[in-house]
Amino acid sequence: MRDFRKKIVKNREMFLRSIALLFMDIAIIIISMGGALWIRCDFQFSKIDSIFLESVHDYMLINITCTVLIYSILRLYSSLWRFASIEELKNVIIFNSVQVPHYNYVGDSILGYKSHMGAGSITSNVKSDKTLVVVKDKLDSKEEIETGLKKFGAMLGDYVEVGCNSVLNPGTVIGRHCNVYPLSCVRGVIPAEHIFKDGQNVVKKESK
Repeated sequence: MRDFRKKIVKNREMFLRSIALLFMDIAIIIISMGGALWIRCDFQFSKIDSIFLESVHDYMLINITCTVLIYSILRLYSSLWRFASIEELKNVIIFNSVQVPHYNYVGDSILGYKSHMGAGSITSNVKSDKTLVVVKDKLDSKEEIETGLKKFGAMLGDYVEVGCNSVLNPGTVIGRHCNVYPLSCVRGVIPAEHIFKDGQNVVKKESK
């Protein structure tokens, strides 16, 4: 039942976004056609001949109808919002069904299957002192692995959930099915099936 409600909310949100995009396209068409005449007549509406105004009026509806129809056939209004967002990806390996949808920066990193970067979460890929990145496993084996790289972001296993506004420091490795609390500053290796609450509080998930 909960999943069904989530689906309804998501579909409603997608519908409202599609309607907003449609009206934005209509507004852009009207402004561009009128603006073109305004620029052509030296930015003075008084110089626009009535014949041009009649032409714009006659063809505006045709232009809007054809544009909306073509965009609808190509499913731009229904599919664009799955991908439209503000994020920056650089030298990233992304597996299937990864979500990096909201104001993220991900650089020199690997994101595993169905991993999710919450809004505002980022990977830091260069150390502040500009030295080579070393992956440190402080929680388990105490092993340190020299990458030989100046730029090395984070490696996320499958089904990793990174909370909003979290920072994954250079050399972060997060195992499968891990959760990272929002506003976290993560570094080193986080074993699979763990919850990162803060640097001193990393707990194993309870078996279901």
